[in-house]
Amino acid sequence: MLLMAGRKHTAMSEAPEALALTGGAGGGAGRVSVLLPVPLNGPLDYLVPAHLVPDGGKLPAGTIVMVPLGGRRVVGVVWDSPASGGVASSKLRPIHEVLDLPPLPDDVRRFVAWVARYTMSNPGEVLAMAVRPSVVIAPPGRLGWRGVASVDAASLGEKQRKVLEAALAAPGSLTDLAKRAGVSVPVVSAMAKTGLLESARLEAAPRFGGNSGSGTGEAPTLSEAQAEAGAALAGKVTERKFGVTLLEGVTGSGKTEVYFEAIEACRRAGRVALVLLPEIALSAQWLERFVRRFGLRPLVWHSDLGQRDRRLAWSAIAHGRADVIVGARSALFLPIHDLGLVIVDEEHESAFKQEEGVIYHARDMAVVRGQLAGAPVVLVSATPSLETLNNAQSGRYDHLRLDARHGGALLPAVEVVDMRSDPPDRGKFLSPRLIESLRAVLGRQEQGMLFLNRRGYAPLTLCRTCGHRLQCPNCTAWLVEHRARRQLACHHCGYFEAAPSACPSCGVAGSLVPIGPGIERISEEALEAFPEARILVMASDTLTGPNAAGEAAQAIVDRRVDLIIGTQIVAKGWHFPHLTLVGVVDADIGLAGGDLRAGERTLQLLHQVAGRAGRAEAPGRVMLQTFSPDHPVMQALLDGRADEFMDREAAARRPGHWPPFGRLVALIVSSVDAPSADRVARDLGRAAPRGPGITVLGPAPAPLAILRNRHRRRLLLKTTREIAPQNLVHAWVEGVDIPRNVTVDIDVDPVSFL
Repeated sequence: MLLMAGRKHTAMSEAPEALALTGGAGGGAGRVSVLLPVPLNGPLDYLVPAHLVPDGGKLPAGTIVMVPLGGRRVVGVVWDSPASGGVASSKLRPIHEVLDLPPLPDDVRRFVAWVARYTMSNPGEVLAMAVRPSVVIAPPGRLGWRGVASVDAASLGEKQRKVLEAALAAPGSLTDLAKRAGVSVPVVSAMAKTGLLESARLEAAPRFGGNSGSGTGEAPTLSEAQAEAGAALAGKVTERKFGVTLLEGVTGSGKTEVYFEAIEACRRAGRVALVLLPEIALSAQWLERFVRRFGLRPLVWHSDLGQRDRRLAWSAIAHGRADVIVGARSALFLPIHDLGLVIVDEEHESAFKQEEGVIYHARDMAVVRGQLAGAPVVLVSATPSLETLNNAQSGRYDHLRLDARHGGALLPAVEVVDMRSDPPDRGKFLSPRLIESLRAVLGRQEQGMLFLNRRGYAPLTLCRTCGHRLQCPNCTAWLVEHRARRQLACHHCGYFEAAPSACPSCGVAGSLVPIGPGIERISEEALEAFPEARILVMASDTLTGPNAAGEAAQAIVDRRVDLIIGTQIVAKGWHFPHLTLVGVVDADIGLAGGDLRAGERTLQLLHQVAGRAGRAEAPGRVMLQTFSPDHPVMQALLDGRADEFMDREAAARRPGHWPPFGRLVALIVSSVDAPSADRVARDLGRAAPRGPGITVLGPAPAPLAILRNRHRRRLLLKTTREIAPQNLVHAWVEGVDIPRNVTVDIDVDPVSFL
């Protein structure tokens, strides 16, 4: 993403020289360039004081330092590029200190630079994802004691030697050291008073658990196909060279156990494995399977970690004390030394695309991360993206397939419920046919699921007297009713208000009615139809983190739940052995609009949610409520021919050079002032690049024409695969005068067109 307000972009290009001139220190062991985790276009020059390199050496690239910036001190990384030399040394400011941290690895620094170039972001913004000051710098901890290395242990008594050994191994409190050494506290206290121990600040042990040492888990019994695929992946890890493999397998085929074989090979080789999951809520069951397989916990990294745990996790990774890391997309930027394997589970998921800040796709950047580290990359999915399929079919990626469910389980039978001929009762959303099927399942003490990818009670509220629709004051979006908390909320900007009792337009009381269903409304209808059923709602509103998701999943596995009602969070990776019926309330919901990937995404989502049914002995069944039973997506699901559907999608995109057969870059112009946004968008349209293989669409109002009180206009650059669009976009935007009240966001390889 490139942010420009007025002449901000030009000013940022000049910033290194301007900032270098603000210092006034002289003398030192030379000058270095330091990249800071702030939105600057490149590193700044700083002096290296002689006391920081007492032997007359140099600060190596990757060294993490503290430097002055304006009136504050900030963390930075000595960068690989040479100092610019454009400012006299007498005018440079000196580095304050070298932090006692391992250097940022070479491949991580190259990754930061690569991501910045590809996404057209400032390198400092990318570095901020790898070296965040609040995570890197630990606040003062409790005071404790550590061993003095120069003490002659042979001169000590047996008890003192035990204490010294414990204190050299790891600092601790008096009580902790006494416990570890098997002595009394006064023995340790006396050693501290006589100088045999020295004071040290203590950092508490992480709550997330460590993963050092060797676990002794339960080795699974793999099918022949699983064993072959696992051996192939393990072999690639042993070869210690980069390559990408697509691991494709039907839902329930045991793909996780297969790539666990690669993780085991990586651990045996003494290297680090990184696993990316699209939703951290999935980590609960995944972690349970991992512990069962390996007998230990991996290190977990995600946004729900508290600041303290994030700091401890980052430190463990930087010091090489984690051999398996599982996390969300941001885990790509962790300071991993000797990365030996990268796995992207559910690689097709759009959740891997970061839409704000530095805009990047974690699946694609994971491939780059593996290449720079010389590590194999495994992309895992039951419904691979068209981009990944194309790379596999063209030979750029290896391709492993698992075509059968593990343990003899069969794929669920899929049927469509034509809502035109089998409509629900008035004011209801579940067809009689689906209700009867659920009643039969619950009667057999099996579990059912209702899926609707829409949070809240109703997506729209209108007045039946005057027709007024309740809309977000900050966005061009309807307010969603959340009846459980008596609120109307915008799912785009977070605005909410109390549900009114009267229409705010005409003032008529009791005239507001909900239009359409959300999962709260479906839950209400299900409770009416099945009053004795134990119902669990699974959505981001009800599952606030991985712990809550894990508790919900365990309740389902323990059969303390009869009916699950959920959004897309229930579609990904869960294993519920007693779930035999999945009912999709509105299978058409993702097909509306002009999204390039609407059909592909709908197929993937419905295929994934269907895959939750019949994963054990009892056969599964899937019922798709639809008003378009003849749609190619519905027919592909009905016939089990997803491959043919994807082939048709590819054939439709290829002639127009749409991804994966061409490249896209979106420019989103926004301003609090609509005329300013229109003017800049118009100027960009007039200055758009032209030439063979280049097409520019727009400008046009974005589907969300107002978001967070900013008016938004979009342009879309499309090129053939042979043309790198970044240079085109850079020259394009540089040639347009952009006032200070306008921002231009650049999204390379967009997946959302809102």
